[in-house]
Amino acid sequence: MGPGGAADTLLSGACVLFTLGMFSTGLSDLRHMQMTRSVDSVQFLPFLTTDINNLSWLSYGVLKGDGTLIVVNAVGAVLQTLYILVYLHFSPQKCAVLLQTATLLGVLLMGYGYFWLLVPDQEAQLQQLGLFCSVFTISMYLSPLADLAKVIRTKSTQCLSFSLTIATLLTSSSWSLYGFRLKDPYIMVPNLPGILTSFIRLWLFWKYPQKQDRNYRLLQT
Repeated sequence: MGPGGAADTLLSGACVLFTLGMFSTGLSDLRHMQMTRSVDSVQFLPFLTTDINNLSWLSYGVLKGDGTLIVVNAVGAVLQTLYILVYLHFSPQKCAVLLQTATLLGVLLMGYGYFWLLVPDQEAQLQQLGLFCSVFTISMYLSPLADLAKVIRTKSTQCLSFSLTIATLLTSSSWSLYGFRLKDPYIMVPNLPGILTSFIRLWLFWKYPQKQDRNYRLLQT
């Protein structure tokens, strides 16, 4: 294996490792729901949109024949589906959760029908599906901007997760490099906003350091 092949293998491994690490941050929410037997302070929409995003990129990976995309997004889809099922189990508003899930799944199935039935050319399928995945991923990375505005307004980063910020920065950077190596703008470009928003969040953590919870400080004394 030449230097280029070894570098590609390492980069592919980094994409898998960092992305699964980012997905696993949802395990803390899973643990919280199981321990409290409630969904208080847990947001449902990020689980659902990430699941749809995983399924879309999984389809792109299958169409492109990219093993890295397939592995990462197959595992990610399984994890997000697990989070959704646990949320549904403990949620008192099951009808609303099921309605949101059915709506987005319906849109996804319509998209599948369009790509596989009305766009017979594989190259056109790849381009249009790649464009859809890119736009969806960019919208997900930009969606927390409202939280960043809240941080600046309140001068508090308590609503932000430092571990998730680091995981997002590493994941976005590795996928941007991966897309650059493959000369695939559909992979490279949508991850650039993830890098930008991660650096903004890190700056906010530096400017407004998180204060330890008072109960935690009492336990330490």
